[in-house]
Amino acid sequence: MSEQQRDAIGRAWDGLVATARRTAAEGLVVGTSGNVSARVGDTILVTPSGVPYDRLGPEDAVGVDPEGNRVLGELAPTSELPLHLAVYRNTDATAVVHTHAVHATAVSTLVAEVPSIHYAAAMLGGPVRVAAYARYGTGELAENMLTALRDRTGCLLQNHGTVTYGTTLDQAYDRTAQLEWLCRLWLTASSVPGHTPNLLSPRQLHEVGEALKGYGQPG
Repeated sequence: MSEQQRDAIGRAWDGLVATARRTAAEGLVVGTSGNVSARVGDTILVTPSGVPYDRLGPEDAVGVDPEGNRVLGELAPTSELPLHLAVYRNTDATAVVHTHAVHATAVSTLVAEVPSIHYAAAMLGGPVRVAAYARYGTGELAENMLTALRDRTGCLLQNHGTVTYGTTLDQAYDRTAQLEWLCRLWLTASSVPGHTPNLLSPRQLHEVGEALKGYGQPG
């Protein structure tokens, strides 16, 4: 490995750890649940299994190749490695964030698709689907996730949590936060007795999607 590659991996690992710690600080995971990954060339950096994020240092970096063979570090990679590898093999992702966010996980037990209550859904490619349940760490879960991610940058995992990806760690994290907020909004609105939330139509979401292509994220 060249010095340039080593520096790039070091910077990516620092960003990955910072993102993982952010998921914990903002309540999207509890303990060592959830995981984060980032791709640098042919090396996929992933959070290790069972290590609290606040204890991770440069010496704890874990990397695998696209087939999942460990090429960096001594710690075991996250048990959700098949999920991360599936995203990288089938999208243009260079970062993936998986959480057990409370509101999003709650919604995953109620619906097959997150109701289109806000245009934030368009920032994830359209109505967010819920992947059918399968045990964590399995190829079946990864396949179900890919079905839900078709033409999307995020999905829910039934009775489990969220998966989002992006071209940077910041983008992947922001999509996770937007998804959790969207689910919290729907749960809040739908809990008001005697009222049913108004939902956006497919046409209205499409208009937002087209606007995003021209002007970028609103704010």
